[in-house]
Amino acid sequence: MAATSQQTIALLIESYNMELETVMNYLANSVNLDGVRAEEIKKSLAADVPGELAHAQQLANRIKQIGGQIPGSKALTLGNQIQPVTDTTDVVGVIRAVIIAEETACAQYKKIIKAVDGEDYVTQDLCIRLLADEEEHLVQFKGFLKEYDVN
Repeated sequence: MAATSQQTIALLIESYNMELETVMNYLANSVNLDGVRAEEIKKSLAADVPGELAHAQQLANRIKQIGGQIPGSKALTLGNQIQPVTDTTDVVGVIRAVIIAEETACAQYKKIIKAVDGEDYVTQDLCIRLLADEEEHLVQFKGFLKEYDVN
């Protein structure tokens, strides 16, 4: 059974929250990481911030288009992602946190794609495009993790 418009709005707002939290965490890690081995990760995270913000903007526009209201800062639900590392040289910890965030985003978009199937093709198309972006980031950071001798 397809989601109602209110259920779809709730799912999109959940994704909006996730994207904004990702922006904050990627920004923090792109600045906080230290060390020679951190430079490529910092650059990648900094480059991803505008894309993640664009995802939030696209979600906000869709929420508004289907009758929802975009939450302000007091209404955001944050703190669901792994927070920036306290050890600023823990590059592997940051990479793993990014992988978890991207896997969670992929699962969220797949959930919405299924929920609106056959009913809301515009939302479905948006989430398919966002899923493709998140999968690209996921593959990139899984590749970064392969460079480290860790289990």
